[in-house]
Amino acid sequence: MLAQATVVHYMAIRDVVPSLVLVVVIWYAVRADALRAAIYGLAAGLCEDALSAQTGAAWTIATTLSALLASRLSRGFFADSVPLATIIVVIATLARALIFWIVMALAGYPSGLGTLHFHQALLQAALNAVIMLAAILVVRRFDTAPR
Repeated sequence: MLAQATVVHYMAIRDVVPSLVLVVVIWYAVRADALRAAIYGLAAGLCEDALSAQTGAAWTIATTLSALLASRLSRGFFADSVPLATIIVVIATLARALIFWIVMALAGYPSGLGTLHFHQALLQAALNAVIMLAAILVVRRFDTAPR
């Protein structure tokens, strides 16, 4: 959370910042049951809303539902599957952006910038997928457990 709030904005591409918080939540969610994933997403979303100025509970709701979605999508698959984790991160990022902007619109935020937000969500999904891919590969490289 600290890195997301202080350092990650230096990694922005076209004013889009990857979400390390979401990547960590999804990484946990693909390995946990739905209840634990939702609780973890709820905690992460609460922290994001605490650090945001005017989002109300939008990050809390969006991150919780994204964690729940990721947990449900990963059932029946291997949790350490690189393609699966990458695809789930992309889907969860897009779903989280959609839920966030729906909640913000219900709270009175003007919805006229939908196309811009959609393009930002697509780029953030790609950035999050790259971060998830890199994290999985680094962990696999330094994993000392016998196979």
